[in-house]
Amino acid sequence: MNSPLFLLVIPQNRFCEQQLFDLKEVLERESGKCRILSKSGKKVKGEGKTLVQPDGMLVDWNRYLQGKQKYDAVVVIGGKGSKSTIWNDSILPQILTDHFRAGKILGAFGLSVVALARAGLVSRCEVSAINDEDCLKELKEVGAFPEEKELVAIDRIVTSNASNSGEDFGIKILELLGK
Repeated sequence: MNSPLFLLVIPQNRFCEQQLFDLKEVLERESGKCRILSKSGKKVKGEGKTLVQPDGMLVDWNRYLQGKQKYDAVVVIGGKGSKSTIWNDSILPQILTDHFRAGKILGAFGLSVVALARAGLVSRCEVSAINDEDCLKELKEVGAFPEEKELVAIDRIVTSNASNSGEDFGIKILELLGK
């Protein structure tokens, strides 16, 4: 059986290291492979000043599929940089919608939950959301139901408002994959 392949999209700067590293550790523990992409593909700095070299640029997302048609899950990591690079990315909503239509799992942390909203994927859905005025406004505009719960999984969409929920998030994704 093929190992699961995961796409982790990170803000160009000021991403949440704890979400990324905890999630990646859980997903790769079960022989999964993670591809980390950002808008430019250049080194990115986290909120805690950790430098990470992404595997590539988001525009080239399909170059890293290793013979698969789609990733098994696409997760958008949060952080303060989400508003400036994730929210306005023109390619990310297409990737999310394409994978959702293909029956794949989607997820987002913190401020990056707005990416799911802008892709039109959380209308009439409960989502975990942080208490940020702009974020809550975006979610309400598309008819989502923001909740203060740390982790919410509805159908194939997982959301979290907590920076320390990467491990539980990863476990939920593996559970949805039947692992």
